[in-house]
Amino acid sequence: MQSVAIVRRSMASISSSMSIKHGISLWCPQSPSLDRHHSSVIYSRSFHRRNFVVSASSSFANQNREFVIVGGGNAAGYAARTFIEQGMADGKLCIVSKEAYAPYERPALTKGYLFPLDKKPARLPGFHTCVGSGGERQTPEWYKEKGIEMFYEDPVTAIDAEKQTLTTNSGKLLKYGSLIIATGCSASRFPEKIGGNLRGVHYIRDVADADSLISSLGNAQKVVVVGGGYIGMEVAAATVGWKLDTTVIFPESHLLPRLFTPSLAQKYEELYQENGVKFMKGASIKNLEAGPDGNVTAVKLENGSTIEADLVIIGIGAKPAVSPFDKAVGLNATVGGIQVDGLFRSNVPGIFAVGDVAAFPLKMYNRISRVEHVDHARGSAQHCVKALLTANTRNYDYLPYFYSRVFEYEGTSRKVWWQFFGDNVGEAIQIGNFDPKIATFWLESGKLKGVLLESGSPEEFKLLPKLARSQPSIDKVKLQSAASVEEALQIATASLQVTTLLPFLIFKFIISL
Repeated sequence: MQSVAIVRRSMASISSSMSIKHGISLWCPQSPSLDRHHSSVIYSRSFHRRNFVVSASSSFANQNREFVIVGGGNAAGYAARTFIEQGMADGKLCIVSKEAYAPYERPALTKGYLFPLDKKPARLPGFHTCVGSGGERQTPEWYKEKGIEMFYEDPVTAIDAEKQTLTTNSGKLLKYGSLIIATGCSASRFPEKIGGNLRGVHYIRDVADADSLISSLGNAQKVVVVGGGYIGMEVAAATVGWKLDTTVIFPESHLLPRLFTPSLAQKYEELYQENGVKFMKGASIKNLEAGPDGNVTAVKLENGSTIEADLVIIGIGAKPAVSPFDKAVGLNATVGGIQVDGLFRSNVPGIFAVGDVAAFPLKMYNRISRVEHVDHARGSAQHCVKALLTANTRNYDYLPYFYSRVFEYEGTSRKVWWQFFGDNVGEAIQIGNFDPKIATFWLESGKLKGVLLESGSPEEFKLLPKLARSQPSIDKVKLQSAASVEEALQIATASLQVTTLLPFLIFKFIISL
């Protein structure tokens, strides 16, 4: 019973914490401005250089580095590009990563990387940053050419904020002027005592995880995916492409409950079932069972039933990777992650945090949030570096954005690509029936708060962030009567134009008096 309680608490807490009923981020409490602790701190290049001597060339003749980024994901790659754009990389920037690879576009790991081997799966160096946003591919050679020092497979194990030093796993001692923490998240795991570390049980967070999973997929027959969120949906779409018997298990009543409404989830569940995926909703897992060889053989549920499996993929969320920085910088006890202000400055002068690990002010909705998404990883890294190196004091103004792309390999009946912008609060109005589009609009107090679109045109997708940011007033009855997604978007666009013109018309009226 103790094991059951552990799994219940683990999955329930992850499910509830990932709810965005009150916002897109994982946790979103109200919070005042964070500017209070920086009132006496001058953030300039001279400030960051004051306590150490910087090597004058890219050879890094001593242990001193003017700028150090810790992390090897999207945020690190985009931060590096921004340093180069500002002319402050060559001989000044060092990146410390626990991975064996240069920074890459991590979303590929649960999408194109898992395609069946005969469907042209994604592989490095094809998705190094910053190709995800149309930028130059930043291979290991690229970093060398730009004079950026890279430490691979050597994670930071300790920090001394007073001395401004980092210690790595290999024993290197690095002195920094400015430190950007971009360590991202680690996958939430099942406890070992209920089978979380059995052979054949996989988690996916980096290339090594993905390679291990692909190796197992080639020998598997029955796959169980635990979790009905992004990871679960994307992995399940891939495993059926391998012609594997795939079952998805999750404790909630429908897929992706932190975003999808029940009716929207039903449409996607039907699509997945058409592609051969089976669902067990509202299920609680008791433990994973193993055979004589130590490989997983089944998933045992709390109700006593057993599902055979020779491969289990667990996608139940992630936790911010704050160690070993948690005692040196201020953490947000509610959202997890490192507390920062609108310029990504932590409570400790000279230390910044970006991407998944940052608990930042979500300006649009006046709350503190932590967002696990590639778009935020890119944007926060770029904003942080520009604020650090220039006179920019404009606070980060992020519009929450999520998307997914599945079933994109050859031979599927329908390729899926949806995008969501804004906040999913208020009443949800669904238009369309996968014929071939579907959209959901969230209205609160007559204003559009969020919008999701599946199978839209490029022009329609470009409209979504404009709608979500402007939050136009929309006639709910008129929107509900729309005969198609196109008509609903036209109604929203007309409301957007009225909202945009209204201040101008009021001004004209005033000056005419």
